[in-house]
Amino acid sequence: MPPDLHGVPSAVLFDMDGTLVDTEDLWWAACVEVALGLRSPLAQGDRQALFGLPVEDAAVLVSGKVAGGPGPRVVEAMLTRAFTERIESGVTTLPGAIALLEALGAAGVPAGLVSASPRPVVDMVLDTVGGHRFRLSVAAGDSARNKPAPDPYLAAAGRLGVDPSSCVAIEDSPTGIASARAAGCAVIAVGLDPAAVPEGVVTVPTLESVDLRLLRLLVAGAGNNAHGGGG
Repeated sequence: MPPDLHGVPSAVLFDMDGTLVDTEDLWWAACVEVALGLRSPLAQGDRQALFGLPVEDAAVLVSGKVAGGPGPRVVEAMLTRAFTERIESGVTTLPGAIALLEALGAAGVPAGLVSASPRPVVDMVLDTVGGHRFRLSVAAGDSARNKPAPDPYLAAAGRLGVDPSSCVAIEDSPTGIASARAAGCAVIAVGLDPAAVPEGVVTVPTLESVDLRLLRLLVAGAGNNAHGGGG
């Protein structure tokens, strides 16, 4: 029998770093390494500022600390290289990620990956998570602007031929949430303090709390009454 698609999203669009795979420490380590190489060490407080930033924006932040140093484009290449080297050593999928992707596949709901990371990093992660589980992926450079602009999510919905308002985006950072909301997607925030999440965004502690029932409620406009830690 064909899957029952009544009331489910047209697609579920996943952020990558910190949502599907545990790469946040790797990203921070890459930023620290590059900054040290530029003789401009980062402070612990910079970690939050770099959280969820696209590599091009992170490069502006890091390069701005170095008077007379290399420009953002050079620093962007340095950050990409340092991050890629760490990803090559392997990444860990976060709790509930594979089970949710398998459930979507069984229900016939397309999954897309919408990342602010460079294409080489995205492709390496897809090898770990399983590229066959995703209908498409959008990486840095695949749209005119990166997150927090809506372009990456609009690009994903456009390529799938669906309305962004019928999609659910799953994110773990304010930057990503802003991007998905600006595109018109319903949004689930994973692992964030509900008090720090905009009204109308459902929060869950992990992807283990996301199921087809919650996704149905979101596309029906009832997400704020769904389970999962507030929002």
